Amino acid sequence: MLGEFKAFLTKSNALALAIGIIIGIALGAVVNSLVKDIIMPPIALLLGGIDFSSLQIVLKDTGNKDTIVAIRWGLFLQTLVQFFVIALVVFWIGKLVIREEPPAPTEPSDEVKLLTEIRDSLNKS
Repeated sequence: MLGEFKAFLTKSNALALAIGIIIGIALGAVVNSLVKDIIMPPIALLLGGIDFSSLQIVLKDTGNKDTIVAIRWGLFLQTLVQFFVIALVVFWIGKLVIREEPPAPTEPSDEVKLLTEIRDSLNKS
């Protein structure tokens, strides 16, 4: 049983997936801070000092701040920006880490060799 588990981890992508998830979770905190503390303040400043987290459309004001029924589109916008930043960071890390090697040249099949010889002999005549 232990041998099968070890084979599963080493011969499948389970270990790579687990490492990716752990790194992704750790990277999530960094990206959250990047979006919240670095990217959104200049964008808000350009838009006149708007705090995106407070942008909302109030549907029903109950008088209590905690029970207001509202569409919080500012938080949604912030989440969209965060998604794009995460996607960009993952793409950038992928480009840095994953280096695809060009495929090795393959030997042509026997049919291709024969057709090449026929073509060459027809071109000579």
